Amino acid sequence: MLDIHSKPDASEHNVHGLERASSLAGGAFMISKGLRHGGLAGILQVAVGGLALMRGVKGHCSAKAWLQRHRNELHDLRSDIEGKAADLAALKANADVATRTVTVTGNDSLNSPKL
Repeated sequence: MLDIHSKPDASEHNVHGLERASSLAGGAFMISKGLRHGGLAGILQVAVGGLALMRGVKGHCSAKAWLQRHRNELHDLRSDIEGKAADLAALKANADVATRTVTVTGNDSLNSPKL
């Protein structure tokens, strides 16, 4: 499970470039808008703006890290399924080849009356 309370290392930065700048600008905008608006809606805007601003300052987003990890797991599962589908197709092709030359006469020992 992802620990969202641990401090990210410098190597764990997952917010870069324009995304980071957008978080900084959007966070500052939301904080100023929330302070001007006031009330419960203003408090929520300040909170969301603070989170966006923190995301931009730290360069790390726990939600994005969680999504990336699960997307990688899904990609691995998809690769495994595609590999197993290829194995199954090869087995089917082998079975088709093996049964093309077989003739069933109905005179096999399993159907003979037992004495």
